[in-house]
Parts: sequence; C-alpha cells; structure tokens
Amino acid sequence: MTTPVSQRVKLIKHIIIVCSGKGGVGKSSVATQLALSLHASSPNVRIGLLDVDLTGPSLPRMLGLDGHGIHQSSDGWVPVYADAHGQDVPRLACMSIGFLLKNRGDSVVWRGPKKNAMIRQFLSDVRWGELDYLIIDTPPGTSDEHLSLLEHLAPVHSRLSAVIVTTPQAVALLDAMKCLSFTRAVGLPVLGLIENMSGYVCPCCGEVSSVFSTGGGEEMAKREGLPFLGRMPLDPELVTLLDAAEPPGETGGGQEQTSDKAFEVIEKYRKTTSAKLFTLIADKVMDTIGRVEEIMIGDTTSASAQGNGSLTGTHVDRSLSPS
Repeated sequence: MTTPVSQRVKLIKHIIIVCSGKGGVGKSSVATQLALSLHASSPNVRIGLLDVDLTGPSLPRMLGLDGHGIHQSSDGWVPVYADAHGQDVPRLACMSIGFLLKNRGDSVVWRGPKKNAMIRQFLSDVRWGELDYLIIDTPPGTSDEHLSLLEHLAPVHSRLSAVIVTTPQAVALLDAMKCLSFTRAVGLPVLGLIENMSGYVCPCCGEVSSVFSTGGGEEMAKREGLPFLGRMPLDPELVTLLDAAEPPGETGGGQEQTSDKAFEVIEKYRKTTSAKLFTLIADKVMDTIGRVEEIMIGDTTSASAQGNGSLTGTHVDRSLSPS
C-alpha cells in the first residue's frame, strides 16, 4: 500500500528505532553516538536522525544545533544538517520539534492525536532524500509515539529494527524487559541491547572503573536470546561535549554560529574514549541489520503468499540469537 510516508521514505535503506523502557538511561546520547559513529564509518554513508521525543527533545542541544530553524522548500521541510560546514556534501540530517519551538524552554502539551499528526508530518513532509540509515530517538516507555511510528511505517516494515538501551541496575532492566515485550508484540526485530552507564571513564588516564553495578544488560541479553551490542561507561568527556553547546541567543552569531558548533561537536566526538568504544557497537549494528532484514523480507513474502500482508500485529520474536 502506497502512502505519503512510504513515498517519502522509499529511498531510506534502514530505519533503526532506539528505545528504552525507562527514562534517564541515556537513550538520546546513544542515538546521537550511533548517528555520529555511522557517519564516521564511511565518507559516503548518509544518516538521518529523527527526534520523536516530542515533550523532551534533546538532540538539537546534543549536536550543537540548538536555536536552528527549519526552512520550507517546494518539496517539504528541509532537515538541519549537522555537518553543513564541512568541505564535503552534508551527510547528517536532523529533525526535531526542538527546531520548531519559538523558545527552547516552551513545553509541548499535546494529547495523542496531535502527537500522531506531528510524527506523520516528520515522516511524510521532511525532505529526507536518499539515506543509508534513519535513526529515530523515541521517548521512554511504549506510548503513543511508538505506536504512531509503527502505524505510519507499516508499508516499509521489513526495513524497521530496534536497539534497546538499558543501564545495568535491576529497576532499569525490569523496564527494558517491558520494552522488549513491546517489540515482540508488534513484530519489531531487535538488533540488540546496549548496556549504558556501565562503569566510569577516568578523565585523567582513560581507565574504565566499575563504580556501580555492571553486567546486568549482558545477562538480560543472554537470557532473552538477544545480541549484546556492548556496554558504554559514563564518560565525563562525552558529557561535557554534548552539554557544551550554548544557544545562539546567549552568545550571538545566530544560525551560522550554531552550524559551526555542530561541526565542532562532530570533530571533537571522534577524539573521545566513547567514540572508540561505540565504533565497535556501530560495527555490530551494521553487521546484524542485514541479517535481520533478510528474515523480515522472507516473512513478508511468506505472509503475502498466504494473503496476509500485515506484520504489525505479529506476536513473534524476530530478534537474532547471538552468533
């Protein structure tokens, strides 16, 4: 079935939904790092980063794009490019409701239908173009935003997959299990699980120490038959980098300065300890996603042969077991 969304995303090869059952586990920073790591993996790869955490958008700030506006073209909204001031063609497109707010401190007080309409507009009206990966940062839990995404992206279900983020603590793991249950209920394949905030990187020597518990996410992945993508420690250098951007109104310079700051974030990130660690996670994601989509395409073909083209209601776990 052809829809405005399916027409717009037809040139996007892979769509990765980053989700978690609990807030505060670093999901947005993981989505940002995944985008930056994939961006650095090849000079030709094209990345889209969509923020559907409508009530708490944080990606503009993390990428140094806070204060940037959206431009309208004859072909739809033009996304903001984080690498626009590099020497090469921009390859990291971003979209967030944070770009649409008059003041960055404004709250978004919307019920489900309006959230649904906004997400549909992000997917159908943004000029994404041809992308290798579209990474979608979602709010905590399994709420309206997640259901809207799956509803609108149903025509390209075989290109969808998820990454689950958790911390090693027991409370976070319980909520991560609910997130995993959701993916199984809607037939969303899981690329794997990331254990975030696992250990602490010393800002002086770079050594990783276990300040709190560690290994809980890996144990959950083994128990549930999920690929374990890796663990990421708390890195003061990364926190400083992602928090350092100042809104243009505070320093002057407007959108030109904002774009300079975004490009600076990309360059500085590559030198952090976290970037080196996350490269291994990104490599696993790229390796796993092809195998997941082969399974999904096979299922789509089988369902079509049986006269059932809907996969969103399939209560089957399509996660890959560790190889």
